[in-house]
Amino acid sequence: MSQTDNLPNADGIEKPLTDSHKEIATLENTEEVMEKAEEIESALQTKEDDKLLNEIEASNAEDAEDAGNQERHTIEEKDYHSMSLDLLVLELEKLVKNEKVQAIKKHVDEIKNEFNLKFNALLEEKKEEFISNGGNSIDFHYSTPIQKSFKEAYNDFRSRLNAHYKNLEKSLKDNLSIRHTIIDEIKALMDDAEDSINTKYKQFKDLQDRWKNAGPIPRDKYNNAWNSYHFNVEKFYDLLHLDRDLRDKDFKHNLDKKTKIIERAEELAEDDNTNRAFRELQMLHKLWKEDLGPVAKEHREVIWERFRAATKTINNKRQEYFSQLDAIYEQNLERKNDIISRIVELSQDTITSHSSWQNKIKEIEELRDQFFKAGKVPLKVNEATWAKFKEAVRSFNHKKNGFYKNLKKDQFENLKKKIELIKIAEENKDNDDFETTTPLMKKIQNDWKQIGHVPRKESDKVWKQFKTACNGYFDRINEQRNAASEEEEKTLVKKEDALAELKEIKLSGDQKVDLLTIKEHINNWKSLGRVPFKKRKIEANFNKVLDGLFKNLDLNKTEAEMIKFENKLQDLSNTEDSRVLDNERSFIRKKVDEIKSEINQLENNLQFFKHADDSNPLVKSVHANIKRHKDDLMIWESKLKKIKELY
Repeated sequence: MSQTDNLPNADGIEKPLTDSHKEIATLENTEEVMEKAEEIESALQTKEDDKLLNEIEASNAEDAEDAGNQERHTIEEKDYHSMSLDLLVLELEKLVKNEKVQAIKKHVDEIKNEFNLKFNALLEEKKEEFISNGGNSIDFHYSTPIQKSFKEAYNDFRSRLNAHYKNLEKSLKDNLSIRHTIIDEIKALMDDAEDSINTKYKQFKDLQDRWKNAGPIPRDKYNNAWNSYHFNVEKFYDLLHLDRDLRDKDFKHNLDKKTKIIERAEELAEDDNTNRAFRELQMLHKLWKEDLGPVAKEHREVIWERFRAATKTINNKRQEYFSQLDAIYEQNLERKNDIISRIVELSQDTITSHSSWQNKIKEIEELRDQFFKAGKVPLKVNEATWAKFKEAVRSFNHKKNGFYKNLKKDQFENLKKKIELIKIAEENKDNDDFETTTPLMKKIQNDWKQIGHVPRKESDKVWKQFKTACNGYFDRINEQRNAASEEEEKTLVKKEDALAELKEIKLSGDQKVDLLTIKEHINNWKSLGRVPFKKRKIEANFNKVLDGLFKNLDLNKTEAEMIKFENKLQDLSNTEDSRVLDNERSFIRKKVDEIKSEINQLENNLQFFKHADDSNPLVKSVHANIKRHKDDLMIWESKLKKIKELY
């Protein structure tokens, strides 16, 4: 069996052996095999080094074509994936306004890609919502000012970039022609036998300066032009052997400069900021190649290998950095997959109410934000991850839109019911049969409250119609009641006498007896009836006198307040305008909420004194304040309970 038969491929597929592998396979001596293997490994490493050098040269060639490209390294590369549509547009506008167009192409392309992904996802959501509301897909159209702003900024970038390259094209050709002329002049310089070496050397130095200042050339011509230039430069230095002092002086100058470049590269090899080190390394290679001439032959290989070694070290650190970056991207991918799974779970929940859906929508929005802020994922799964995310969100939106489509059917039914009530209110708003019409108007007001939501765009309109009709009716009642009747005037006189009598009351000191006496006066007051609307201040005066009596009686505050409140409720319930009781109930509810809020604030304030002694005057004051508010809360809650009994 031949030795090649012992080399099956791991996946079961035999692949053709390279010439080097075939050569190893024919060797029988172990030492020969090892030597050959080392030779192959060295060749592969050299190939890898050449690949790195080609990468550096390609970047420098790009910069050589357009000096403005160098500025791309100084522009901060942000996480465009985490930005909203608004922020993407702002970032694009800022780049186009403040940076050179040729330096921002990579940034603009990334922004454009992210904007298109997010806007298309938004477009799909709007389209699905449009269709779920009964629209036809062929009629769907959606546009937004943010899309217009993006197109304007991007078109501005494209126009400026095209104009820049159009102006650059002629300049590149002219500069290339100048460089070719310089090379030809160097050749002619070497062929000229008339001038002295010193004269030729001075002319040569002038040509070198012209070369450095000749300007950018097309990147695809860069290496050929540089190689041709340096080939002739080295030939000129060979010519200088006739004047060794001049040549050695230049060699020494170039060696010193290149040694400093190597030393800087070796310093960069220790720099932890790998991206910054690599960018500066590119500039060092550019200086080495473009600004400096050759060194003595005995130093050329040595210094180049030293420079190559430093370059390799920097690149190895850079590769390690990218390897760590890949690990971060994998973590981001895991995080994004978790977010997608959570969205899928939420879309599978059974949700039956508007409020629950609103809570779920907020959760989804938070998860969307987390997804965009989770960072980059490996490029190979980027599109697949985005597709999974869009599908998960689309599934949730589909279910949401289905719910609201059915909900809108109910809302249109509610709208029909409310329109019927509006019709009844408007038909009866001018009716003078108050005894019959008032119960009807109160009933339709209560029916209105029982009907659920209507479409948002109709809500304010129908409420305004209904409110106008009902208010019109009850305002007419109030206008009539404001005109004092003869009976109400008589009642006013009686209540003035009753108030005067109450003011003169003498308490016996027996709480039960005195309380019974006060209640008799209250009951008598209630039996007298209503006074003219404009004279109702007498009710407040009556309650004020009662406050004084209850205070002298040392009666429980809650009990005293409820006695007065029951008196007030009877007066309010006598009116046929339901708004009066509604307003009172709303007022009491507001007071309950305000007092609860005050109590919560005071109790929170106590947290600042958790280490203070209870005897501390400030702590005692807060506790007393809390107790006072709780006593007040008990009274207002009792009032609220009492008024609810009337409904």
